[in-house]
Amino acid sequence: MSATLKTDLGKIEYNEPYIASIAGYSALECYGLVGMSQKNITEMISNLFKGDNLKKGVKIKTDGSENVIVELYITVKYGVSLAAVAENIIDKVKYSIEKETGLNVQSVDIIVQGIQI
Repeated sequence: MSATLKTDLGKIEYNEPYIASIAGYSALECYGLVGMSQKNITEMISNLFKGDNLKKGVKIKTDGSENVIVELYITVKYGVSLAAVAENIIDKVKYSIEKETGLNVQSVDIIVQGIQI
């Protein structure tokens, strides 16, 4: 499904992989984040054959309107404050998606799946 932004002149549709790319790129710029994790075993296997890592660990939920929910599956660096890293990622991802698309990000959920020493 895609997210739709309605304007006076018409509508703009953003597909989920595009929004996921924005979220993944924004998250990777944040300090303390080592990388994105696979959401499940199916994604792990499919990513072995793909070169695109920006969408890895990103799940986008839309209802066809301009509202978007983002889930990020991440691996963080040992010794950093998880709360500070998560808050930084949430702010950056929310800002980037809203700035680039004009969509409304309802929430950014962080799922920490690992710590790298």
